[in-house]
Amino acid sequence: MSSTSSNILIIQTAFIGDAILVSSMIEALHKALPDSSLSLMVRQGNEGLYKEHPFLKEVLVLNKKETWWKRTLGMVSEVRKRRFRTVINVQRFFSTGLITALSGAKVRIGFQKNPLSFLFTHRITHSMKEGLHEVERNMALLKPIIGEVMTEPKLYPHVSDFEQCSRTRRYVCMAPSSVWFTKQWPKEKWVELISHVPEHLDILLIGAPSDQALCDEIKDDTGTDRVLNMAGKFSLLESAALISKAEMSYVNDSAPMHLASAMNAPVSAIYCSTVPSFGFGPRSDISFVF
Repeated sequence: MSSTSSNILIIQTAFIGDAILVSSMIEALHKALPDSSLSLMVRQGNEGLYKEHPFLKEVLVLNKKETWWKRTLGMVSEVRKRRFRTVINVQRFFSTGLITALSGAKVRIGFQKNPLSFLFTHRITHSMKEGLHEVERNMALLKPIIGEVMTEPKLYPHVSDFEQCSRTRRYVCMAPSSVWFTKQWPKEKWVELISHVPEHLDILLIGAPSDQALCDEIKDDTGTDRVLNMAGKFSLLESAALISKAEMSYVNDSAPMHLASAMNAPVSAIYCSTVPSFGFGPRSDISFVF
């Protein structure tokens, strides 16, 4: 393989789910180019997903709370310092297109829909074909350097992450919230679902700190001490570890579904305003869609 592939940066600064799904690209690149140096750029708040990742040299963090020019041009400077030979931009927005274009990389790969793709060396068609998963769309970006490949998302919680969330009783996870309200199954439906969970299983309500109030309401409405509000108590990798040991995880079309996919954990995904054919369905071997 050409030396142009030896020092690689992947850019994905979107939401948590997107940052999880891009892990499939890391897996594919490491498998095909095991001696390469791989780095990843994510938005601030998502870097915890890749803490001490075994295949990554570095995780660059884009602070979206800074002004547009400060964060974008600051990141251009950071990228150029590292002398990447290949930059792969998963996004279709001007800011990451500018970072890619000004990266100094010899090989600059991105989707044709990016407004600055005319400055890339490889412009890849972004297909919205029904049923095509986001993982498959992202894999198309790797074709210029490693050909057609397919790998699944994967995260690497540490032993300490599993220890932090270990349980003595068997359990299911439920993630009732979502960043997008229209993706969120109604509270009373979660209460009804909990009433059908077998007695020998605990129900762990998980989510971000901002989800604590909703989870408290659900817990109070169920009237059972088997329901535990865990929202905000675990890091992203600890949550992945927790989901990996659950009998089942019930989730919206949101980040916990992608955590389950990255751990190949059983998951039941409940869709409200979206549909799996948009390309963001579960990837676990054991998965159900409602």
